[in-house]
Amino acid sequence: MGRETTGDAARKGAKTGTVSGDGKSGDGPALLSGGNPQIAKGHGDGPVQAYIAAMPGWKSAVGRRLDALIVAAVPGVGKAVKWNSPFYGLEGEGWFLSLHCFTKYIKVAFFRGGALHPVPPEASKSGDTRYFHIYEGDDLDERQFTDWVKQASRLPGEKM
Repeated sequence: MGRETTGDAARKGAKTGTVSGDGKSGDGPALLSGGNPQIAKGHGDGPVQAYIAAMPGWKSAVGRRLDALIVAAVPGVGKAVKWNSPFYGLEGEGWFLSLHCFTKYIKVAFFRGGALHPVPPEASKSGDTRYFHIYEGDDLDERQFTDWVKQASRLPGEKM
C-alpha cells in the first residue's frame, strides 16, 4: 500500500496478534504533534501506564501488549517517561528501548539495535539505534519482538 515493509521478520510468525482500531477517544492528556501523548516525566510503572492509557485509538491496546511482553521478558525491568516517551531499562545499566507514537504507527527504538539478530528493520541517524514500526492492522510477531527485547536487555544501555 505504498509503504515498504522491511519488518516481515517481526510481523509474521507463529504467535501473532492483529493490530486494530478501537475508536478510543475522550478527555485525557494532550496529544502532541503526530498524536504522541504529553505525559509528565517520571520514573516507575505509573507514568508509563498513564502514557499507554493516553495513546490514541488502536495504539493503546498495542502499547499495553508491548508493555506486558517487555515485563514478561525482562524481570525487574525499570520504567520511566522521558521526553514524552516510555523508556525501559535495568537499574544501573541504562535504557535499552523506548516507544513513541506517530500519526500512523508506533515506533519502538532499540538503542543498541544494530547488535540484535536479526537487526530491527528501520535504520536511525544515530549510530547503533534501530527501529521497529507497528502500523494498524500489522501482525505482531510476539516471539520475535520478545527475542529482541531479551537481547537488548543484555547489552549495555543508554544513560539518559
